[in-house]
Amino acid sequence: MQRRLAWAAFVCVVTVLGIMRADAQIVIEVTRGVERPVPMAIVPFGWEGPGPQAPFDVAALVSSDLGNSGRFAPMAVEDMVARPTQPAEVRFQDWLIVDVDYLVIGDMVANADGSHTIVFQLFNVLQGEQIVGFRLTTGSSEADLRVAGHRVADMIFEELTGIQGVFGTQIAYVNEQRMGLERRFQLIVSDSDGANPQVVAQSSEPLMSPAWSPDGRKLAYVSFEGSRSSVYVQELRTGIRERVSSREGINGAPVFSPDGRMLALTLSRDQGNLDVYMLNLANQILTRLTRHSAIDTEAVWAPDGESIYFTSDRAGGPQVYRVEARRGGRIERITYEGSYNARPRISPEGDRLAVVHEDRGNYRIALVDPDTGLTQVLSNGSLDESPSFAPNGALIIYATQEGGRGVLASVSTDGRIRQQIASVAGQVREPVWSPFPRI
Repeated sequence: MQRRLAWAAFVCVVTVLGIMRADAQIVIEVTRGVERPVPMAIVPFGWEGPGPQAPFDVAALVSSDLGNSGRFAPMAVEDMVARPTQPAEVRFQDWLIVDVDYLVIGDMVANADGSHTIVFQLFNVLQGEQIVGFRLTTGSSEADLRVAGHRVADMIFEELTGIQGVFGTQIAYVNEQRMGLERRFQLIVSDSDGANPQVVAQSSEPLMSPAWSPDGRKLAYVSFEGSRSSVYVQELRTGIRERVSSREGINGAPVFSPDGRMLALTLSRDQGNLDVYMLNLANQILTRLTRHSAIDTEAVWAPDGESIYFTSDRAGGPQVYRVEARRGGRIERITYEGSYNARPRISPEGDRLAVVHEDRGNYRIALVDPDTGLTQVLSNGSLDESPSFAPNGALIIYATQEGGRGVLASVSTDGRIRQQIASVAGQVREPVWSPFPRI
């Protein structure tokens, strides 16, 4: 019973900050990849600029990104038979000897205005030909060069797999650290590889339910300032936030509509019962979607904005339902397999739901076909929760337990690739993957 009611609890007090550097970073460990990851070599890029070496190792970041994907096996630099930086320097027979399938070379140039130009080429060693070459210009800071490195990795990943890369995206998550008897909670945004963590908000009481806006520029989340729950929307660039719901009772589980104009959220109001509402952010008009004595919560919009999935215990235990996104909309049950299906999150294509599913006494991440109800268990933990799709729909990040600590993990939607994403300090949970950045 405690587990079934946990998703209805909202307790949080927050202190909002301007965006600042976090003192806890997450690190990725591939625990299971594809059976035969593709062997490749990403040669250190050449450098044309002041000083003996480049201000940032782009090739090392590209190698880390592709290796962490679980699909590729980049060669260690010390094992490389040559270090070409220009196409004319490539000798394919050298790389055939060490069983490399693909080769990446590149060069970075410092420009007079302080910017940098990165040129790279991807070669198919087996066929002895160039697959793709690209030139991009970026700024001078390490953050700019990291973004450029992720972009290079994304282009290579998509070229070789046909799947759009997500190395250039971000994740938001909650980090908890204990200092004696005191606790500190931080809402953090980082690059998808855990680097560059930035604090969005921090508190001596729990933070919860972060949700990205469709353009990736804002986060909605729940706090409990003034001893009452409230929903805030905060701009990431400026740190400016707006309290958008602080109605009587519980205000929780916010999620943006696909056009960013509305939130679906859970309210109890003066009746004390949890129901799902839509909130128009421009005029504060509420539309009530559910009217039931059960607990209705954890809403998520379908990509077309026409319907909303949510969790309800109206059948005796948590199950996923769908309601039309309008007053008086039709409600239908989606999940039937198992006694516990909660926290639905929809894939970018709208064809699959990620849920927390009870599997032989364990709570695991599963995929559900919303049309047929067919369920496929993906994770292998005992207390997995808070799934969130990557914007390419190929990965799901979620929270789990490892040695009594809260950590993050991810699994590919085909179940072949698993990663553990641990925090250097504290415990992490409630991850949400950003949308693709909009240029």
